[in-house]
Amino acid sequence: MNQYTQQAEITTLFLDIGGVLLTNGWGHESRRVAAETFGLNLDELETRHRLTFDTYETGKLTLDEYLNRIVFYEPRPFTLESFRAFLFARSKPYPAMLALMRDLKKRYGLKIAVVSNEGRELNNHRIQAFGLTDFVDFFVSSCYVHLRKPDTDIFRLALDLAQVPTDRILYIDDRPLFVSVAEGLGIRGIQHIDYQTTRAALAGFGLTITDLPQPPTPL
Repeated sequence: MNQYTQQAEITTLFLDIGGVLLTNGWGHESRRVAAETFGLNLDELETRHRLTFDTYETGKLTLDEYLNRIVFYEPRPFTLESFRAFLFARSKPYPAMLALMRDLKKRYGLKIAVVSNEGRELNNHRIQAFGLTDFVDFFVSSCYVHLRKPDTDIFRLALDLAQVPTDRILYIDDRPLFVSVAEGLGIRGIQHIDYQTTRAALAGFGLTITDLPQPPTPL
């Protein structure tokens, strides 16, 4: 990891969504709660999820096809629609991070791109429900481009679309492996831990915000 010292001026941000701007849409904790709520065998759910989720995230399955593989492979006393609604409702915003990105864009005229692993229906829901198009210029989502992190090709594609030198790009992700992969291509990175540390790291790159409120993040 770098020491967050300012070098070339940052003009572009690459952002992850889950764990940075929003909660994870369908992580282990959500699957655990789903198993409890709907009376599912968690071990079986996790096994089936691991075997097929990458295929969904790369846009080769619809959400209904994915759910039919992991939940509705046998009769259930609840509907596909009710389970979909539960899944979508697990997404919650991190208001402080969303406000920070909106302010940075406005203050510094940054180009902002999302580089994320997301299935199409969940991705579309999260983009619309939380107003991500208000400040994101384009989305390099795994479901759209049929590549997923940590494949370096998804970052190379983002670079091609951004048309910005790598030393002017800053990538923010909560997973250190993905930050490391991006740094291997010359993209500087911040491992997001929480709002305060990321804000401080951004200041080290010359992206300073001094007057934003700090609303609480969801539990």
